[in-house]
Amino acid sequence: MPLRLLLAAFLGLAPLVALAQSVALTGVSGSKALVVIDGAAPRFLSAGQSHQGVKLLSTQGESAVLEIDGQRQSLQVGDAPVSVGRSAGHGGSRRIVLTADSQGHFMPAGQINGRSVQFMVDTGATLIVMSEADARRIRLPFEQGQKVRVSTANGPAMGYQVRLDSVKLGDALVYEVPAIVLPQAMPYVLLGNSFLTRFQMQRTNDQLTLDKRY
Repeated sequence: MPLRLLLAAFLGLAPLVALAQSVALTGVSGSKALVVIDGAAPRFLSAGQSHQGVKLLSTQGESAVLEIDGQRQSLQVGDAPVSVGRSAGHGGSRRIVLTADSQGHFMPAGQINGRSVQFMVDTGATLIVMSEADARRIRLPFEQGQKVRVSTANGPAMGYQVRLDSVKLGDALVYEVPAIVLPQAMPYVLLGNSFLTRFQMQRTNDQLTLDKRY
């Protein structure tokens, strides 16, 4: 039986940030780069850190190498912003078709922050839900997230609310997705509504079609 979450109202879905359209380098401090994404306030990124689909790979002098929507870009302090060349939030394919297993569950493989996970679609889960073991395996710094109390089928538990840099299912890529990390063991990652609401869902017999909305 899928693990069900009954999260408090303050964990409700908020408008989510889409893929950045432009990135500018405004400063370098050691291994950190100060970047401006889509004209927002400058933000420091450390090597290997990602934000809104932008990942800092390395710095040298007054320059930095960034990965923007999977494309490697070299930026110099003071250069004009680099554009990614795709519409915001339209990462990858706009349609996913899933087929149910023998028990009627949709169990697609996917990726979180570029690392492989086993999903189970669960429209009863408000957010994506994963175990601490899975979070550690994909090197998610969940302990930096906000501690929250949740109610599960097994009783109340303390978890961590986090934002995932990216979630990939098939060829569809979604950025900045809220999630919960729980201490108990789970055989899969619940693919909840913080991801699913980005799509129009239609089920026909044993097939579930997800059409990307934004």
